[in-house]
Amino acid sequence: MLKQTIKREWREFCVLLKNVPALVLALFIMSVFAMNLLANKSILIAWDWLALDCGIIVSWFAFFTMDILTKHFGPKAAIEITVLAIFVNLIFCLLFFLGSLVPGMWGNAFVAGNEELLNGALNATFGGTWYVVFGSTAAFLASAIINNFSNFGIGKLFKKNPDGLVAYVLRTYVSTAIGQFIDNFTFALIVSHFFFGWSLLQCATCALTGMIAELLCELIFLYPGFAITRRWKMKGVGEEYLKLKAEVQHESADNGNE
Repeated sequence: MLKQTIKREWREFCVLLKNVPALVLALFIMSVFAMNLLANKSILIAWDWLALDCGIIVSWFAFFTMDILTKHFGPKAAIEITVLAIFVNLIFCLLFFLGSLVPGMWGNAFVAGNEELLNGALNATFGGTWYVVFGSTAAFLASAIINNFSNFGIGKLFKKNPDGLVAYVLRTYVSTAIGQFIDNFTFALIVSHFFFGWSLLQCATCALTGMIAELLCELIFLYPGFAITRRWKMKGVGEEYLKLKAEVQHESADNGNE
């Protein structure tokens, strides 16, 4: 029984990878990798109670992508793609770490009298540290699960016009706000609070202000996201996966009634 379940899930996942547009998948994976790398840099702000990191530059795009994937393919599919992106990110983090161990000099390290210092700093930045990788991975996975299922749940409240613009806006904005806050706060709590000495107030304000900043970024692409999901439905994008998912759900329901 377990073996059959694993085979079925793997088959579904393989079909999903074939059905998700390649450009969307590539950009999503790149955004996950980029936001984790940029999270190493804090933003200089005049107020000591406010703290942000550069991960907010691209993290909004990851949530934007998860929202359109959830809307069209469902929360399970969106989470599976998220886990794939996290896995790829961890592989490249390992490759960057190995690259930082290779003897040599970074091009930007050639500053008279500071070569070793700058080269070490660049190696540390691109090589990463275990707590930053762990914190960003845990935070993003937790926020992705919450974002995707809350997005799906809010969408279920719209019985008359679930595919309308109002339904898309509300399910996207509410779920993204929750997910972004969880992502920012979890990362700040795991990494910034314990390793960089941020106060809990800074963690909370970072999460809140980061959420607002990222929601403002996503606001620009709110209608394009709606247009993408509508176009996917009109063009039959992912039809093979959606049909397979419906068949599996029907079989599960039949087995449950036996």
